[in-house]
Order: sequence, then C-alpha cells, then structure tokens
Amino acid sequence: MTAFAVQTHLTPEEYLAWERKAPYKNEYLNGQILAMSGASLAHNLITGNIFYGLYNQLMERECITFTGEMCVKANPLTSYFYPDVGVVCDKPCFEDNAFDTLLNPTVVVEVLSPSTEAYDKGKKFESYKQIESLQEYILVSQDKVNVEHHFRIGTQWMSIVFQNLADILPLDSIRCELPLSHIYRRVQWTDTP
Repeated sequence: MTAFAVQTHLTPEEYLAWERKAPYKNEYLNGQILAMSGASLAHNLITGNIFYGLYNQLMERECITFTGEMCVKANPLTSYFYPDVGVVCDKPCFEDNAFDTLLNPTVVVEVLSPSTEAYDKGKKFESYKQIESLQEYILVSQDKVNVEHHFRIGTQWMSIVFQNLADILPLDSIRCELPLSHIYRRVQWTDTP
C-alpha cells in the first residue's frame, strides 16, 4: 500500500481515538500520521497468497493469521502499523479492550510498494524490531521475484534474500514454509522476472 505523511502530530492516545473513527487506515510513527491508500492487483494477489498459505498451515495450531486490518503497536518509540499479513502464536495481547491493536506478533509481512519500499525497509523495520515477540519480518517485492527474510537470532537480526520462483521461504518461528511460486501465484509482470 502507498503511505503519505499528513502534517498532523498526535499523542498515541489521540491517534487511537481518531483512528478508530477514521473512514480509512492511517499508520502512526512517533507522532506523525501516515495515510494509507489503495493497493495494486499484484499487491492484493501476493497478500492473499501469503495469508492463505499461512492460514492453511496454521489452521490446526494455536497460531492466528491476520491481514492488514489488524493494527500492530511497537514500543518504546510508539508506532502503529497495519502489516499486510501477520501471525501471532502466543495468546494475543492487545492495547486495550477494543481488541484491534495487537502487541505481540510473531511474524509480520509487508508487500512493498514503490512509494513505501524505503520506509518499510527503514523506519518501519526499526520500529518493528522493538517488538520483543517479533521473530521474523518478511518484505515481498510486487514488481519482481524478491523476498527479503529478516529473522531474529538472540538479539541480532539476520537476513536472506530469495529471488527464484523455485525457492522456498522458511518461517522457522512458526514452523511453516512458503514456496515463492505460491507467493507469486497469478502475479504478472510487464517484464519477465
């Protein structure tokens, strides 16, 4: 999805009250509101393919798979994001009794848009790293076969890049695998990836 900054600074409490009434989604980073716009066909296909693949593998387990409608909070630099796909494998913990702001995701997936790629790889990733429960952060390109797998080992973050449709993305923290051919199923590019 595309994000653009709105020149409004709110406290975290003001943001949550405002966001829950807003007709469209907005992310929040250190007081700044980032309005979210619509997504392309490729973005929607990739998001759906990932959600479906994880949901099916986790159906009989205690993990919950969610889509971009669930907000995730990062602390201590308070940020609120709507990841494209996420998984929580412990009992879900929420900001409050509205049950719409998750505090403990295990895996977060962002499908990159040209306008958000630098943000998703930079400030957003730095904020996500603050979430103690987060074990894996996946960045998926929508304009070519390219999946960045960031994963936590102790306190360090490591990464591997996959660029072949024959590759399989291992998600060790939730004991799942996603073939890139599944992630990119039915996605068409103008140039051959």
